[in-house]
Amino acid sequence: MSGDISSGLASAIRQLARSERLLVALDFDGTLAPLVDRPEDARALPEARDAVERLAALPETRVAFISGRAMASLLEVAAPPASALLSGSHGVETRLDAEPGVELTEQERAGVLRLREILEGVAAEHPGTWVEVKPAGFALHSRGVAADVAASANASAHERVVAELPDTTERHGSNVLEFSVRSTTKGDAVRMLREFSRATAVLFAGDDVTDEDGFRALGDGDLSLKCGGGDTSAEFRVEDPSGVARVLALLAEERATQYS
Repeated sequence: MSGDISSGLASAIRQLARSERLLVALDFDGTLAPLVDRPEDARALPEARDAVERLAALPETRVAFISGRAMASLLEVAAPPASALLSGSHGVETRLDAEPGVELTEQERAGVLRLREILEGVAAEHPGTWVEVKPAGFALHSRGVAADVAASANASAHERVVAELPDTTERHGSNVLEFSVRSTTKGDAVRMLREFSRATAVLFAGDDVTDEDGFRALGDGDLSLKCGGGDTSAEFRVEDPSGVARVLALLAEERATQYS
């Protein structure tokens, strides 16, 4: 079952599988699902989905999805197990055994309205870019756009937002620049989900620069897994979502033996 998983990673998985209460926290795009040009077309690899469902069915094991996607989008593309804990919009939205939701203050709502005007103006000036709506902000997408157009759009968005809304949080991802009136990160989401689930150990897997906050929120006895290339603070790395699926399958197999 370990396939091309390194001996060091396999050993860490087996140790993690013995944890009293385990939280398996997973990014979606680029981690469980290959990156695609149209976000609405993303789907988890079948082998990743199978491993997630096996883990979610085990005792003392909680599965969580931690995504930059808005909650509605995450629910649509990920189709998570009913028991899964969810964190969307980089921790702004959560579903913790209850219906998801987010409440904005009057000042935050005013900031969101102005932020939308700014970013839609930038997108109109840079054909091919588009704006994704999120509960506490927006994402300017540039996948498939010429590099010079994407760079110009990002620079223009940054300059205009900083000039008018200097307290806005800015996040850079793969072909996307996000702005939010709240400063939550995936690290905040990891810490909150650990506390909620009372986990004694956490696995967090991600592929993008925004996932680094999640990796840095982990500690001794946890497992951080980077999917793909690039600098990272994660302890272990796999090449692609297929590698993540193999890690999750091995974890499910090893953890199941604890209850057989």
